[in-house]
Amino acid sequence: MNYLKISLGIFLILSASRFIPHPPNFTSLLALSFYIPVMLGYRYVPALIICLALTDIIIGFHNTLLFTWGSIMFIGLISNYFKQNIFKRMSGALLGALIFFIVTNFGVWSLGYYGYSFENFITCYTLALPFFAYSLISTFIFSGIIEIIYKLFKKNSQTLQY
Repeated sequence: MNYLKISLGIFLILSASRFIPHPPNFTSLLALSFYIPVMLGYRYVPALIICLALTDIIIGFHNTLLFTWGSIMFIGLISNYFKQNIFKRMSGALLGALIFFIVTNFGVWSLGYYGYSFENFITCYTLALPFFAYSLISTFIFSGIIEIIYKLFKKNSQTLQY
């Protein structure tokens, strides 16, 4: 039952950040894909992917879904290597944004949207830089919000123990 409640919470947070008008790539997705396994465990990665798929049904599917969903799973799988302290967690979340940028834009290039030359490969990544900036900023902001909520929750749970 807890798994279902937490999964519903993940869905609501992810849906809100994807459906409320925002700049391109400015969502909680990358921060959630990093922090959910760190704070709740790997067992919630499938819930995140299912929530992502449900919101993609409304937003619309695209040819690079495997690259998008794959990078989200990969970010979730490596996240526990960065959970020691806030600096490592924030660094890991931002690394996740970089991984997402590299993997998804490789997907765009590999599907031939820009052609298959090295010059077109560079063009693909260059044109994606503004979206990457939004991803970095949103990941930093949402990671900060998650860290603050986590600290407050941790502080309140310690207070209740006494």
